[in-house]
Amino acid sequence: MNMTEPTQFRASDLRGTLRQNVGMSRYTSWRAGGYAERVYQPADRDDLLKFLNTLPAQEPLFAVGLGSNLLVRDGGLRGTVLLLHAALDEMHIQADGTLYVEAGVPGAKIARYAAMHNLRGAEFFAGIPGTLGGMLAMNAGCYGSETWDVVSSVQTVNRAGQMCVRHPDEYAIDYRSVILKEQQTLSPCGTSPKTKVVVVLPDPHLEEFFVSANLQLASGDGAVARQEIKALLSKRIASQPLQLPNAGSVFRNPVGDYAARLIEQSGLKGRQIGGARVSEKHANFIVNVGRASAADIENLINEVQATVQKKTGVLLHPEVRIVGVAGEGK
Repeated sequence: MNMTEPTQFRASDLRGTLRQNVGMSRYTSWRAGGYAERVYQPADRDDLLKFLNTLPAQEPLFAVGLGSNLLVRDGGLRGTVLLLHAALDEMHIQADGTLYVEAGVPGAKIARYAAMHNLRGAEFFAGIPGTLGGMLAMNAGCYGSETWDVVSSVQTVNRAGQMCVRHPDEYAIDYRSVILKEQQTLSPCGTSPKTKVVVVLPDPHLEEFFVSANLQLASGDGAVARQEIKALLSKRIASQPLQLPNAGSVFRNPVGDYAARLIEQSGLKGRQIGGARVSEKHANFIVNVGRASAADIENLINEVQATVQKKTGVLLHPEVRIVGVAGEGK
């Protein structure tokens, strides 16, 4: 990858770790992909806000939690990657009874914490292999429940490091899709909640990232919740190829059907390109069976998509996020 000149950060008061030319395969669950120009791991939320304020407006920026829904192409990423898993990890019960969770907290931890405090409705989080930030960004879900079903409010931060509180009605929320509404009267980050202006999105200066959320959960029997979590995890272990590097479900389910069924019907179970293979255990999973490149995985995704469309007439849409430039890894 041809690196651009390093961005000059004003880092004198930052407490996190900034590294150059970092291999992203260790930060993605597929264990594949190229190098990022820069990776910043903030010390905590305040440090993240300070760091964002040092970035030039044109700097490409990528937020990564567990990297479980992400493919970084072999040519790598130009710009800065934010590693949020270890930085945004706070969780507690608020005075109003909602569960405050920061963006770097894994789904399984959310489910267990809620059950421990006799809260119901968070059990499904145990089946999602990611952190809350990614779940909020794509309305992740499983077994009939979705993230935004239990969200009462979110806290976001923009490129200038300004915090903002938003509510579900400010977003267009759909299956695996969450978009800040366009042409709406919104409170931009950094303003008083009573200050309302009309903004048109997308605008790079208004780009926002989820840093936390308040979850509205019902009171209930924590023991029952723990049993449901245990059953859900057992079902996941039995039905998914968790012993091999993967990114979870690759394609969204089409309306009224399942991507896995269509892929299997198309005879693609076991299909392999390089080190990437369509799982024999769950057809909507692509697994890394040994030194798969990002190109292997992306080429297999494209082949599955084309084959299913040809054989069934259904165009499957990828659920995973593919970023970066094509090319050989370093």
